[in-house]
Amino acid sequence: MSLVTPLIDLHEDLGAGMGDFAGWKMPLDYGDMVGEALETRRSVTVFDVSHLTKIKVAGKDALKALELLVAKRVSKLSPGRMIAPTAMLNERAGFVDDVAVYRLGDDSFLIIGNAVNRSKNVKWIEEHTEELDVSVEDVTEKYAMIAIQGPQSPELIETLAPSLHELAPLELALAPSTVGGKALLGSKSGWTGEAGFELIAEPEVASRLFKEAVSRGAKPAGLGARDILRIEMGFCLYGNEIDEDTTPLEARYWVFSWGKRSYIGYKALRRTLEEGVSKVRVGLVAKDRIPIPRTGAAIYAGDTKVGAVTSGTYSPLLGKPVAMGYVRASHALIGARLEVEVRGRKYSMKVVDFPFVK
Repeated sequence: MSLVTPLIDLHEDLGAGMGDFAGWKMPLDYGDMVGEALETRRSVTVFDVSHLTKIKVAGKDALKALELLVAKRVSKLSPGRMIAPTAMLNERAGFVDDVAVYRLGDDSFLIIGNAVNRSKNVKWIEEHTEELDVSVEDVTEKYAMIAIQGPQSPELIETLAPSLHELAPLELALAPSTVGGKALLGSKSGWTGEAGFELIAEPEVASRLFKEAVSRGAKPAGLGARDILRIEMGFCLYGNEIDEDTTPLEARYWVFSWGKRSYIGYKALRRTLEEGVSKVRVGLVAKDRIPIPRTGAAIYAGDTKVGAVTSGTYSPLLGKPVAMGYVRASHALIGARLEVEVRGRKYSMKVVDFPFVK
């Protein structure tokens, strides 16, 4: 049975098309996901992202635990700062999950991860901190989370939580809201490539903030638009571009600190760097309008299959399809042309670097 966003009544009132995503019933769109993506690029939108996993790690050994679990240096974070993205890697340097880490205090952290990995993440953290003085609490369903994104988001956030307006990128703070005064946790961050803020609060407060954002001109947007936006930026999605058997080097996803050596997966990652990789994630862009290449579509060099698409979409900003996928390292040549098979026909696409949208 799916979990349900705590803001579901609000979404239904706004006419959202609801659907299942990673075990959650969430708003997929409000009738025009392409328009919602364009509005994010041009103005401001508000998303419900309550499905994201939220795990609090606290205690005397919390910093020690985070330094072991994630691949970027956490010790450099001061309270009120965050790392995004980083990752928890397994012993083979594959992705347990890609995550954001908030430092709430000297001995208190919040890990934000993918919804699909919720139970796995909690188990992974607990198993690797059994001998440490830490507490691990899954607060996913305790708090809702909304994202206000777009070039006009700073102006909107000033009316909702004025003290957050001055945050620097990847900075966070507890702040009172103007819709009831209760404290919320706000960060200057997002997953769209645009300026934006993410707000974590009790469901009642988050619902009022969402409704107020819409009343002040923000367009409500669903997960369909977020997928378009993240593909335009070349951002990875767990289960598509990354998984337990894919390393950050293959994904070209720089979620680790080059000089850090004390985290799970470091030795395997170092070995992979020395030995090289057989596949590499690349971007593909069509010259003209072609059918959208979807996940699993084969990529060819002539008659030789050299890879497969992991994500594809129509980019409303570019006016053409874009995709990303893995190809043989020998064919990861920026500027080269490969062919993608869609519905039994091959279409030419140019190999490019990320992001697709500048």
